[in-house]
Amino acid sequence: MAFEQELDVYLRARFTLVVLVTTEEERALQTVKAVCERANRPCLTWDIADGFKSLIGTGSLSAAPDPVTALEQIDKSDEEALFVLKDFVELLDPRIFSKGPQAKRKLRSVAQRLKFTKKSILITTPSSKIPEELKDEAVVVEFAPPNTGELEAVLNRLTQTPGVKVNLTKLGREKLVQAALGLTASQAQRVFAKAIVSNGALDDRDIDLVTQEKKEIIRESEALEFYALTETPDDVGGLGVLKDWLRLRERAFTQEARDYGLPAPKGIALIGIPGTGKSLTAKMIGGLWRLPLLRLDVGALFGSLVGEAEERTRRALRLAETVAPCIVWIDEMEKALAHGGGDSGTSTRVFGTILTWMQEKTAPCFVIGTANDISSLPPEVLRKGRFDEIFFLDLPTMEERQEIFTVHLRKRNRLPQDFEVTRLAREAQGYVGAEIEQAIIDAMYVGFNAQREFTSEDISAALKRQVPLSVSQRETVGALRNWLREGRAQSASFQEIREAEQQFVPLQLDLK
Repeated sequence: MAFEQELDVYLRARFTLVVLVTTEEERALQTVKAVCERANRPCLTWDIADGFKSLIGTGSLSAAPDPVTALEQIDKSDEEALFVLKDFVELLDPRIFSKGPQAKRKLRSVAQRLKFTKKSILITTPSSKIPEELKDEAVVVEFAPPNTGELEAVLNRLTQTPGVKVNLTKLGREKLVQAALGLTASQAQRVFAKAIVSNGALDDRDIDLVTQEKKEIIRESEALEFYALTETPDDVGGLGVLKDWLRLRERAFTQEARDYGLPAPKGIALIGIPGTGKSLTAKMIGGLWRLPLLRLDVGALFGSLVGEAEERTRRALRLAETVAPCIVWIDEMEKALAHGGGDSGTSTRVFGTILTWMQEKTAPCFVIGTANDISSLPPEVLRKGRFDEIFFLDLPTMEERQEIFTVHLRKRNRLPQDFEVTRLAREAQGYVGAEIEQAIIDAMYVGFNAQREFTSEDISAALKRQVPLSVSQRETVGALRNWLREGRAQSASFQEIREAEQQFVPLQLDLK
């Protein structure tokens, strides 16, 4: 239900205390004003700086310089009005206002007495944390960020300003508004205005500028990081099964898919050996599906104040839903979603909030979870309903190693046919993609310092100098591969590795 409808129902049902959580006070007041106008209900606002002011109607109250006096005036008023109290929750804190406890008690008493009248109180606050004493009296409502229609209206107001040049195509206008999703109305207005001033006109080129500005604003949320879509399937060697799975769902977020009756995919878990390309794959999915990629930094959710972590978590997840359709990447889940004692249960509550959101979310947010250490993951993380599929990224096969060498040579502007890729792939048995990439970089340093082009021999020598993870962490890698062989996940690779799994072929490394 939209906020306008909710508020109208609350007022007609005589709810006496509503707490509206929003950082967009101006847009929220415009919405409240529209609801009161339709219902022909007077509306007054109060804040500690200006006292009472009429928003709808001609009613007025006498001066009220502090919260307690304001509540007394509301209690005595004969007007059947809605009273909007700005930033009132903060004034209930004795550290901010010395009479905070008195104001808190007064608010509870007034709210209880208003049940027998047609008066209601609405409090605007940027935080959803309210005093425990008020939770039984108040209904808390989250004010959603602007949708595409509201952002379109913001854009229309700007483009109708005399002197503003607009060269947007119909599709460009749609993409520009889509790029601004997740911003507040004020932020969107500033970004659109900056685009106009920067180029002297608004055109399709400004889509990238809006996207860049949105990255900076999302970064301010502290827990979300916006990644540029630079990786493609060609930048990831191997993982054929996973790539086929992704391509089959490439159009899953379109209107066509919804009309067909397909639900939006929930997400995938990428489990496996370090260095096999889990993080690179997450970035590749964003490029393949052309969806915004948001990395959730769970460590940044935790703050020093009580309730701050939970508030940051809810704000980050709301922002992700606003930007949807998008991809939410939780890197190293075993560290991010580990929970335990020592923090008064904060990590457990954050953990529970994220898991519940993954299960119950209706917005098209595709979650990618990556993990190296399966043993540290709570069992409830990987159960069905939170992820559509669990993929295991094993040591690359012979064919995949050839692809990885080809990808990294091309990335460094070298022709793969100038190197003995097949021989190098054979010599790199047991090496993960990150180790193969490092061998090429080491070989490039040798060639650069010798003032010549590096060769296959240089790469081969670099491989022999390395001790791969499959040797240095043999027990850990073996335990991970056994987890796959037990059928707990699907291999991300093609037939070659599946046959090896079925035959339980042990890993043989020639490190001579």
